[in-house]
Amino acid sequence: MAVAPPAGSSGRARHLAAALLTGLQAEHGLPVDQRALDLIQLVVSELVINARKYVPGPVLMDLRSVGDRVEVQVWDSNSALPLARAADAGRVGQHGLEIVMAVAQSFEAHREPVGKRICVRIALLNDLGGAITGRTPH
Repeated sequence: MAVAPPAGSSGRARHLAAALLTGLQAEHGLPVDQRALDLIQLVVSELVINARKYVPGPVLMDLRSVGDRVEVQVWDSNSALPLARAADAGRVGQHGLEIVMAVAQSFEAHREPVGKRICVRIALLNDLGGAITGRTPH
């Protein structure tokens, strides 16, 4: 599912991610737990917020299932790659990239012919006891 989130749309991006995951579980029986849903929504929100905050041009988000993981890709028109800052408990804000890298199984940032693409993969099953639609994973 590829979408162009409108300005200020991290909430919309989170809802799209939740809909995709609920659909994967309901229609295809893929196990998705609540923790995975929360982490994917957090990652989507952080990536879209950062793209909107630092890039004046368009932003595209793509979500897809890849085996037992969800791949989140966010493209924007700025070719500058994000840099993780050194940990600083006194710093207010600007921890989004640190958070994304901490919860993801993989994180990649690539320059494209125009702009850059951030690709993050998150496991669908983190908590063996939970399911977002009330169904227990098999």
